[in-house]
Amino acid sequence: MKHSACRYGLSVLLSLCCLCCNAETHDLLQPSTAKAVSLKRTKPKGCLQTAMEAYLKDAREQELNIQSVMVLQHGKVLYEKWLNGGEPQLPHVLNSVSKTFTSAAVGLAISEGLLSLDDKLVSFFPDDLPPSPSENLQKVTIRHLLTMNCGHDSEPSRRNDTDTWVRTFLSWPVQHEPGTYYCYNSMGTYMLSAIVQKVTGQKVVDYLQPRLFDPLGIEAPRWDESPQGINCGGWGLYLKTEDLAKMGQLLLQKGKWNGKQVLPESYVTEATRAQVPCQPSWVRADKVAESGLTPENSDWVQGYGYQVWRCRHNAFRADGAGGQYIIVIPEKDAVIINTADLRDMQAELNLVWDHILPCL
Repeated sequence: MKHSACRYGLSVLLSLCCLCCNAETHDLLQPSTAKAVSLKRTKPKGCLQTAMEAYLKDAREQELNIQSVMVLQHGKVLYEKWLNGGEPQLPHVLNSVSKTFTSAAVGLAISEGLLSLDDKLVSFFPDDLPPSPSENLQKVTIRHLLTMNCGHDSEPSRRNDTDTWVRTFLSWPVQHEPGTYYCYNSMGTYMLSAIVQKVTGQKVVDYLQPRLFDPLGIEAPRWDESPQGINCGGWGLYLKTEDLAKMGQLLLQKGKWNGKQVLPESYVTEATRAQVPCQPSWVRADKVAESGLTPENSDWVQGYGYQVWRCRHNAFRADGAGGQYIIVIPEKDAVIINTADLRDMQAELNLVWDHILPCL
């Protein structure tokens, strides 16, 4: 028994030593099985620790209900904190951050030869079209859906319970030439989800499981559906803060993860650059000048990609109502994550630029 105990103690000691060595030598990822993939942590620099204290103090004074914040640089977590009800293992509603994941599904479907950016919307739903489809509706493409340039003057509503969401969208007036008028359009993202499901035979969440979620170690993603059994696309995804950090790091690395190209590099490059002019959902395209929003004071007029917003400081972001953010800052090799429950999302971004950015 004494020898067995010694052998057991030695085994435990060796295991602990291996774990410590791995913690020091592994890069961003552990081996790419879903349960093993984790982000590497390191101690924050003194500057960042001080900055985060000021960041949180400023948030409290402004009554910004931030529920989690995570800061990564060079592939390592420098700082993380959950507060105001946020928890590390608690999936958070992402609202429109969901759109960026739907865009990833579109990029993958394109890479597999199932779609192209120039495919016409009407070609996927011939049985759901209105009796006399307008010329503008017939011109709408995948690219227009991705960039929210379908030509709608206002966002289509899904409140018509007497018809399917696809038919409701297709019957909505398209007043502008597609590609010429930006209108924030969550239902347009729903149509992208419906198209991916049409060409793959899988809901977006299932299509992404082996292609995106498994390689990144994102477990049990949940995505709300329409009454027709289609993932909402533009909203309704629930993930943990660390899951968002992984997605941000993937986009920072042009779609590469642990040496493997998970998302097509060319698609990530195009998705994250400014494809079209844009404005926030509460401002019409023809009212931007009088809104007071300028490139100097607003992160909502920096340009829009494929379901990705550009930011000041040459950054880009996935963005969800209530203060959900994946912020990617390529020039600093950094990713910043927020989950929150607040109204003033520009103030939330200002905290990042004022306190965190200077310390990276």
